[in-house]
Amino acid sequence: MKYSTSFRIWHWLNALVILGLIGTVLLRKTFLSWRTNSELIMLELSKIDISITSEQAKVIAKAIRAGMWEWHYILGYALVALLLFRIFIHFKEGSKKRSFSSLSTHKKVVRISYYIVYATILFMSVSGFTMYFYEALGLAEETAHSIKEIHELVYNILLYFVPLHIIGVFIAENRDEKGIVSTMINGEK
Repeated sequence: MKYSTSFRIWHWLNALVILGLIGTVLLRKTFLSWRTNSELIMLELSKIDISITSEQAKVIAKAIRAGMWEWHYILGYALVALLLFRIFIHFKEGSKKRSFSSLSTHKKVVRISYYIVYATILFMSVSGFTMYFYEALGLAEETAHSIKEIHELVYNILLYFVPLHIIGVFIAENRDEKGIVSTMINGEK
């Protein structure tokens, strides 16, 4: 299969943005976790005879990661722009895919997985914007929190898809689809 320049640009930009988004979440949940860091801040300050409340330590810990979390928002905007670009590509170039019924079972599963990922990206974009603009949308904070919990749950689809996609491409490249990587890079096999 030959990929258009527009699709290849979209693919690699989308990969970078999704990896960036996953990276910010992983940092937020690990090294930049306010829970862990607020305890560390309190402990280290107590060693030099400075006492702060857990709420104060939480504020400091969240401030430490704020710059990184801004990148999550910026990358979220980029994801929305790339989603719109992907829709534009679909309508501009049309679908050059073989009919679903003519595909092998393996290829059907692959195609369905891509549709699931597209739906996930759409959901993540809409839910992310809804959380970010919940006040302007007139939503209650509790509603935004409920959306956040679903957003974080659905995120796991991307977390699992990325390594599976890379493994699948590696296997395909070394089995029956030689040149698939170079095709996605330069458009030709």
